Amino acid sequence: MKLNEISDNAGSRKGRMRIGRGIGSGKGKTGGRGGKGQTARTGVRIKGFEGGQMPLHRRLPKRGFNNIFALKLSVVNLDRVQAAIDRGALDGKDTIDVEALVRSGVLRRAKDGVRLLGKGEIKAALQFAVYGASKSAVTAVEKAGGSVKILAPQKTGEATGDTAA
Repeated sequence: MKLNEISDNAGSRKGRMRIGRGIGSGKGKTGGRGGKGQTARTGVRIKGFEGGQMPLHRRLPKRGFNNIFALKLSVVNLDRVQAAIDRGALDGKDTIDVEALVRSGVLRRAKDGVRLLGKGEIKAALQFAVYGASKSAVTAVEKAGGSVKILAPQKTGEATGDTAA
């Protein structure tokens, strides 16, 4: 037996039903679409119509919005960075930024930046250059003798303490 000689068992596949080919076919006349009107036509459907009652999707309140300016940040915890250093994928002497994390396999791809979080502990003194970091991550890195450089722009109102009057 060869691969080109293999075939299905007889009757295992059913041919498609040809609709609208006469009453004797069993799917003639209306072609399985029922009576007349909007639902018998092509392209038009009554989705969410509740017989004149206000549809559910219009009864419920609108909520929230989609911020088109929001940045997609990758999240990295300290224990993942320490594991990469332990296995030799990351060099502790260089500055750890997005490209270094992608090269080492800690991150799959660089999105708009990296946010460093404080889960786990770090043993080596490392220099980070990341878009953002939590307070616990910054204190843990500085406690180990390293530093964190934040690349995100400072918010004008919060950085100076000014209020717009």
